[in-house]
Amino acid sequence: MKNKKVVTIIIMKKKMEVVKMKVLCACEYSGIVRDAFLKKGHFAISCDLLPCESSMHWVSDANHYQGNVFDILYKGWDLVIAFPPCTYLTNSGIRWFNEERYGDKARERKQLRLEAMEFVKKIWDSNTHVCIENPVGYLSNNWKKPTQIIQPYYFGDAESKRTCLWLKNLPKLEHTKLVEPKIHGYYKSGKKKGKPYYFSDALVSSKDRAKDRSKFWNGVANAMANQWTTNVIEKQKESMVF
Repeated sequence: MKNKKVVTIIIMKKKMEVVKMKVLCACEYSGIVRDAFLKKGHFAISCDLLPCESSMHWVSDANHYQGNVFDILYKGWDLVIAFPPCTYLTNSGIRWFNEERYGDKARERKQLRLEAMEFVKKIWDSNTHVCIENPVGYLSNNWKKPTQIIQPYYFGDAESKRTCLWLKNLPKLEHTKLVEPKIHGYYKSGKKKGKPYYFSDALVSSKDRAKDRSKFWNGVANAMANQWTTNVIEKQKESMVF
């Protein structure tokens, strides 16, 4: 009887040790967050309308779905981390919604903004564990306040870009390495004359500016993979029946 009990405990321990997560990184073409989870031994897929640009070429094709996220959203993921396009949601483009000045174009943008928010809501409702990432903007005032606002320089990346996280059944990320954000220059005129400007404001206007602004950070990705892995897996272990 004693030996049987020992064997049962060993089997339970082994089952708990091999628990791995299925992670979907929605609206991610960089593969940065996906790769952080892959390196931890989890099954992770990135999904975007664009091809993957990850430097991990040996996994990019197999672990990236190029297409509509709703094709794979309801496939039993343990964790969904989403980076919805912020074109119509960010505060930086709010002037383009002025109907008196821009007329039908502004009204069209308002409709697209509502559709963008509905897109976010569908992802939020799709899973038990969800993270939505977006800049400060429409979601904060018209959907719900973010759970947490972070900066890349809280996690070892020397850049400044306020980023909102809406977390569902996930803990707030703990800062891992505080560094000084890089100053890209100083304003030469206007109300901000003499004040420093940082990452986003340093980007020049180009066809790739929106893409460059959406850049994510390795330090934050690693924190997600390290901290949320533990959180979600512990909940899985608690729910396991032997």
